[in-house]
Amino acid sequence: MSRRTLAGGLAIAAALTLTALPATAEQLSVGFPSAKFPLGTRPVPTKTMTAVSQGIDLYDVKAGSSTDGYTVTVLMPSGRDYGTLPTAEAKVAEVEAAGEVASLQKVIRPSVADAPSQTVYMVRVGLWAFKDKAKAEETAKTLKDAGLKIKVDYLGDDGLKTTGPWDVKVAMIDSRTFRGSYAASLGTSVAKRETVSSMAKAQKALLGVNGGFFNIHTSKALRGEPVGASVVGGKLLSEAVPGRSAVVLKGRTAKITELKTSVVATSQDGEAVEVNGVNRATVENELVLYTEEYGAKTPTGGTDVVLDANGKVVGVRGSGAAVAAGTRVLHGNGVASDWLNEHALADYTVKVDTKVVDLRTKKALKLTPDLHVIAGGVGLVRNGKVKITAKLDGHDSMNMILRRHPRTLLGVTKNGSLILATIDGRQPGVTIGANFPEAAQFMRWLGATQAINLDGGGSTAMVVGNKLVNRPSDGAERGVGDALLVLPQ
Repeated sequence: MSRRTLAGGLAIAAALTLTALPATAEQLSVGFPSAKFPLGTRPVPTKTMTAVSQGIDLYDVKAGSSTDGYTVTVLMPSGRDYGTLPTAEAKVAEVEAAGEVASLQKVIRPSVADAPSQTVYMVRVGLWAFKDKAKAEETAKTLKDAGLKIKVDYLGDDGLKTTGPWDVKVAMIDSRTFRGSYAASLGTSVAKRETVSSMAKAQKALLGVNGGFFNIHTSKALRGEPVGASVVGGKLLSEAVPGRSAVVLKGRTAKITELKTSVVATSQDGEAVEVNGVNRATVENELVLYTEEYGAKTPTGGTDVVLDANGKVVGVRGSGAAVAAGTRVLHGNGVASDWLNEHALADYTVKVDTKVVDLRTKKALKLTPDLHVIAGGVGLVRNGKVKITAKLDGHDSMNMILRRHPRTLLGVTKNGSLILATIDGRQPGVTIGANFPEAAQFMRWLGATQAINLDGGGSTAMVVGNKLVNRPSDGAERGVGDALLVLPQ
């Protein structure tokens, strides 16, 4: 993006520039690439390598320099920082009526595999060097006093042309020499959030990163619940969002794929019903399965049927109680409650069948104790090529695709080695993060032929040997829904 043009108030056509990939993208073994850093102007990175354990190397990588400054962005009536051309032009007039000069900026969000490009317009006022943020804040106050909704923006966050900087941690786990295993953890319960540090310490993990997205749109007591598939030790603890990306871990192997799950309850009288969810809040007429890992009370306003380990009904109760160890609870409200009252009587047996299906192979996964699944955020690389499935994975907004954020990334190489990376961001002058195209490009540069974006933002965390090695954007480690752990055995 031309800073001079922005300051002059002319329209800007913004585009993301992707650099050529080095030959290492198709390497057969895992090792840090010798080519220049793939983002920005492709600077030569500085890196420090630490051997964590047999087969695990940790790289501390820094690249680029800070040249971005600040501007003031005018928010549209929708509350977003962009809008249509007529809406943006109306905002320009409002800014000028307040006595300031506005710039109309055209921004093109790049297309991804399942969503076309999008052209939007932003309205911005002024341009200040990094050291002059206070001056941007003064202008912001003037506009706010005039009745405009605004925010002060660091231009490195835009997702357009930048020089960085980047602060990255990369763990490379060599399939040829690593002798441990991979696992998922939801901490002490599904419902509660917990730090990666806590989960890693509890299982004596060599290394851990935060896992998938968790539900921030439910009650505070339940916000550790994963959004998507979660399997821990062969047990389904959260249902899949059909077709969304996920990471399947088995022993010391990792695979990226898309999943669907199904849970069916069948009474001994032969009547069967679909179970709508696992370990989450309910909506009207739903049947939800709660396991002992849930860690919260079942919802009120329905019927609870308590099953023992063999599926025998050992209790029928009003809802709103805890799930005892060694039991499961089928909770229903509305028509689902009616089904339970008719077909899950005391001393009946209700069989609960669970399936997790790999949509690439069309085969069900065997729910063995060494199987773990973490729901991903967005697919980035498939079969060695960039394939960003932002819409399918529920993150096709301008904010998620184009703007830069902290990222936690997972990749698998051609020979099955695992790459885990954190790109810190939201720290102006220190590290700017990455957008989806940059994250995909970065993982290909590292040698991943398959790659996925896990949860990011303030959740991004990497723990090595009980020590947090990255710098979370919140200033401290955040409690998250689940974690991927690298275990010594």
